[in-house]
Amino acid sequence: MNTRIVLTSNLDPWRNLAMEEYLLDTIKPNECILYLWQNQNTVVIGKNQNAWKECRTELLEREGGKLARRSSGGGAVFHDTGNLNFSFLVDRHFYDVHKQLEVILKAAEKLGIKAVFSGRNDLTVEGRKFSGNAFCFRKKSALHHGTILISADMEKMTRYLQVPKEKIRSKGIESVRSRVVNLTEYNPQIDIPTMIDTLIQSFKEVYGDTSDIRHGEEGIDQTVLNELHNKYKSWEWRFGESPKFDIEFDTRFSWGGIQLCLRLEHGRIAKAFVYSDAMDEAFIEMIPGILEGCVFHSQNMAQALQNADVGEERMNMARDIANWLSSKGF
Repeated sequence: MNTRIVLTSNLDPWRNLAMEEYLLDTIKPNECILYLWQNQNTVVIGKNQNAWKECRTELLEREGGKLARRSSGGGAVFHDTGNLNFSFLVDRHFYDVHKQLEVILKAAEKLGIKAVFSGRNDLTVEGRKFSGNAFCFRKKSALHHGTILISADMEKMTRYLQVPKEKIRSKGIESVRSRVVNLTEYNPQIDIPTMIDTLIQSFKEVYGDTSDIRHGEEGIDQTVLNELHNKYKSWEWRFGESPKFDIEFDTRFSWGGIQLCLRLEHGRIAKAFVYSDAMDEAFIEMIPGILEGCVFHSQNMAQALQNADVGEERMNMARDIANWLSSKGF
């Protein structure tokens, strides 16, 4: 396998996410890239999340922060320079989440920290989360990225993020701060440069030695990167549509929360918007097309979901939503 490491000192989240998508789009066959990057004072939401529900956007921007939306599913996270982001960009044939996680876990172990993969997307130490992971798949390439909290500002994290009470209850915890931890609590000697060096060492041990280490935007097509940058910083991408809804429902399943917003005309669903922190962003994007045109009746909507061609691996999620709608009895 051909490997490459890309490092950047840029702290602009929109530029960094543009760089990540550029690398994902240009992955070569039999290639794996480790991309390490940081953002300053940023909230990054999942592809299908409602920006206003997940983040105190006005407060964030008033205090000089930025809101960004990534290409993967999952929930909202806070980034500052006490946090390091990693991205594995790989030929889809060679995508291996356990091998990728081995790089992160091995690096933590080298620094005296015994970490484990927990739940659907967390890396934890003694049950406390220091890394959230998310995933995005293209036809020929795949992305696995995540955070590593080293010395992040927990007070800002708590102030900017709005974690739904249902999510907190489902995890049996009381607050954002109680469930996350900086690695400096376990090893005060860890800092960002140390973690970067250790991750590079671990990456070489897991994937084989590589001398291809690039800095900044070396070798990048600036025209394409600038187009992606414009997308990520645009209002349309970050906030999306904010239409008026006639009715809203929300609930939480084992695989993630869902907010269903409907606009009705003549007793039918004219427009559906679905917000979710589910990891499978592609499934969430299917739901509006399934529901639009349905009679606004819980059984009709449930039947449409049960009959939809979403693929065998997604049927359980479709069934969960169908059962939830049936139980509402409208």
